Amino acid sequence: MIHFPLFAGVLSSMTHVVAGPDHLAAVTPLVFESKKKAWKIGVSWGLGHLAGMLSIGVLFSIFNELIPIELISNFSEQLVGIVLIVIGTWAFIKIFKKDKQHAHPHLHLENKAFIHVHEHQHKQGHEHHHHEKKHQAASFSVGYLHGLAGIAHFLIFLPILSFQSTLDKFLYLFGFAFGTVFAMTLYAIALHSVSSITKREHNPIFFKGIRLAGAMFAVVIGIYWVLKV
Repeated sequence: MIHFPLFAGVLSSMTHVVAGPDHLAAVTPLVFESKKKAWKIGVSWGLGHLAGMLSIGVLFSIFNELIPIELISNFSEQLVGIVLIVIGTWAFIKIFKKDKQHAHPHLHLENKAFIHVHEHQHKQGHEHHHHEKKHQAASFSVGYLHGLAGIAHFLIFLPILSFQSTLDKFLYLFGFAFGTVFAMTLYAIALHSVSSITKREHNPIFFKGIRLAGAMFAVVIGIYWVLKV
């Protein structure tokens, strides 16, 4: 039997994640530029978001009278917008950057002279692993900023006040944490599935199109976020 506080926590957090265009805009370009294990991008964002919300919650509860929490929140929102613009611009650069894989002709003179071509991939495996790590770190960082941005996050936790038992309060918090990570991970998996299908169908034009759309999405939302504060 599913406890209502647990269900309420999962539902409220998933709604919060999916309803935020800035949340989706931050993850979309990172997922499209990931070669594999794109689900880790969603997990990283979710964990970062929880860490940011925990941080602002601790600051609010301890230093509410000493430091301008609302000012920190507003600054974080502007910073989120700037980061979204940076991510979108980075994605544009990646899309139009020339592929590092290229061919070199080689002349061999042993016994019988002949020329053949080698295709080089510059430390491809290592580079992909390094890029995946950077994508995950960027996703966690943006998620953390999202967690800091918005005193309105406290409204999500108002239902806790209606729960009398400690167990119900814990279940709501656990459900919220799980739902946050699960929702963004599910979104990342869905996006990666779309990009994988276009690759398997050998449709580079469509794949480039969705990458461009993701980059534009991040830039537009980023500009809006900067101007709205």
